[in-house]
Amino acid sequence: MMTMARVFKKSSRNGQLVLFLGKRDFVDHIERVDPIEGVLVIDQSELQGRKVWIQLMTAFRYGNEDLDVIGLTFRKDIWVHHIELFPPAGHDPELSPMHEALMKKAGEQGCPFTIDIPTNLPCSVSLHPGEEEKTKACGVDFEIKAYMAMEADNPDEVIDKKDCCRLMIRKIQYAPDQTSPGPKQSFMKCFITSDKPVHLEISLDKEVHYHGEAIPIKVKVRNETSKVINKVKIAVDQTTDVVLYSADKYTKNVLNQEFPETVEAGATFEKSLCVTPLLATHMDKKGLALDGKLKDEDTNLASSTLIRPGMERDLVGILVSYKIKVTLISGGGGFLGGLTASEITGELPLVLMHPQP
Repeated sequence: MMTMARVFKKSSRNGQLVLFLGKRDFVDHIERVDPIEGVLVIDQSELQGRKVWIQLMTAFRYGNEDLDVIGLTFRKDIWVHHIELFPPAGHDPELSPMHEALMKKAGEQGCPFTIDIPTNLPCSVSLHPGEEEKTKACGVDFEIKAYMAMEADNPDEVIDKKDCCRLMIRKIQYAPDQTSPGPKQSFMKCFITSDKPVHLEISLDKEVHYHGEAIPIKVKVRNETSKVINKVKIAVDQTTDVVLYSADKYTKNVLNQEFPETVEAGATFEKSLCVTPLLATHMDKKGLALDGKLKDEDTNLASSTLIRPGMERDLVGILVSYKIKVTLISGGGGFLGGLTASEITGELPLVLMHPQP
């Protein structure tokens, strides 16, 4: 028998339906997704001929009065799945250890159910409404709903709020067990007022980095110019691609850090510079993509989106990616300030995810 540290329980207002789940995070392993295994307790005394359904809805909401990213409000139900639990309609899942543990909590009236989440559905992502806003975030969310109705999905049938209960869940991805070596890029560029180049090489030690960990960026410079490089600036940008539309892609900065490193004319430089992009330092920035947030629970910058080969982009909802920009700066001090500064920039892709628990 499985033992659980926590059971998630939600009751309808009339007390006739009680939903039990053992977890609210369901992992997308690319080739498969953890099934939703739950139990619903049904009090049959006041059904009055109605049936009892369990529903999983994946919805995409984009834009509202409080978070106007592109001046558009849009909602789309990406995937809706219904199961009739009462009267029994042939949904008799093989009981798992999770079911057995929940049945022990729910009692004899508990009806076990299993919902298989398709692999081609997006992961939970929310768009940050800003630190002071308390409105429901835009993004992709998953909701389990148990309700009493004559039909599963009849738009003409009104379902009273007291006759249903809802529980938000998340579909999440973790970093793969095996990853490739980190990316490396080489650039040869000239400052605006120089005819000789600067050779810049930037690389990461591994392909995937975890939220909250320091990211060492190896920077190599060969300065063939007569200018002195007196500063290195590193930025991390998050790009959110809303793929249900053709042109809705926007980039927001999630880290800016300067390093007072000097590379003299004709000299070379090699050093690892560490940065740590965090949501905590950008809580006032609206529109950042975050990992799907459950009520009153902490979250973080959204994880990079991994797509299964052959998956339709439109079903992803929101694609999230990151890039690191390393900028070498020459000049910029004194009375003229930035008017005399000259810059050279190179970029690398960055994959940010959670490790396997």
